[in-house]
Amino acid sequence: MSETTEQRHDLKSLTKRELAELCAGLGMKKFRSDQIFQWLYQKGAVTFDEMTNLPKDLREKLGEIAYIRSLSLHQKQTSRDGTTKYLYNLHDGNRVEAVLIPEFFDDGVADRLTVCVSSQVGCVFGCAFCATGKMGFFRNLTPGEIVDQITTINLDSLERFGKRITNIVYMGMGEPLHNYQAVMTSTEILTDPLSLDLSPRRITVSTVGLTRQIRQIADENRPFNLAISLHAASDEKRDQIMPINDKLDLGALKDALQHYHRSTGKPVTFEYLLFDGFNDHPSDAENLAAITRWLPSKVNIIMYNNVLGVALQRAREERLNAFMKQLTRERVRATVRRSRGDDIDAGCGQLAIREGQAQGKTMAKATP
Repeated sequence: MSETTEQRHDLKSLTKRELAELCAGLGMKKFRSDQIFQWLYQKGAVTFDEMTNLPKDLREKLGEIAYIRSLSLHQKQTSRDGTTKYLYNLHDGNRVEAVLIPEFFDDGVADRLTVCVSSQVGCVFGCAFCATGKMGFFRNLTPGEIVDQITTINLDSLERFGKRITNIVYMGMGEPLHNYQAVMTSTEILTDPLSLDLSPRRITVSTVGLTRQIRQIADENRPFNLAISLHAASDEKRDQIMPINDKLDLGALKDALQHYHRSTGKPVTFEYLLFDGFNDHPSDAENLAAITRWLPSKVNIIMYNNVLGVALQRAREERLNAFMKQLTRERVRATVRRSRGDDIDAGCGQLAIREGQAQGKTMAKATP
């Protein structure tokens, strides 16, 4: 990056308020910052020259103090089931992935169109089952790098299905609450009327259980949905597959979630990958049922996308059926989310690893 670029502002790293302050410092009226915001996030401008409702002298002034940084598509793969994975180049040579998961009506018309978005390059938390965790952590994404994944996929969705995306889940590469401020800013951008104007009810932010940030979400009364990547219902088993549990165990998670519910009145979703012979026993279902009673909640049982080099495997169908029957007996609200995009390795991080991603910082314990 040149010295002059370093001295200028990356507009897509700014909040809407910071953008307004920058424009005010240039002597612009308030509506000008709104126009710029709209060009960035609703109209997809990548240069100031495209902002045709701004006077030329203002565009030139912006070009002197700021720049617009955008992702570029490196690779795109579409599965037999319609799931599409996008691998993006970042300005510094790193890459991140996002996935579009379409669901269809019986007549083949697109219904729900969900984007699984990444929030970091890699992940420090080193969960044993996760392809991204095997990469380690490199850096956080900016709000613009998060939003760009969604806006570019939205354009693709309009072209392919004649319909905008309907839902966003922060369940791609990275731990969203480890990049707290950028993720919060990105949700504010996505729900703004001058951007995608998406309802917060259509956004779900997932976490492995960062309790301080869960409390912060509650205290700030953030309007999106919260999901917990649980994946094991006892400390003994969670310790084996999720290093975070050493420091933030289920007791700490319970306290944070009950604070969340007291503050917001909102339920949560527990995400539970079902692994064959590991966390799919009747006792696991009973423990999971006990956890769901901490606060109003539901459970997504997720059929795992097997990852090369990971010993844990997707539960067999008969074990899934037995597990679901046990949850039904326990009166747990649970649905099964079937694996999507197996033929394109749609578990986030798999394509980046195959593309030769180096190893970053990780909490994962070294294998003997």
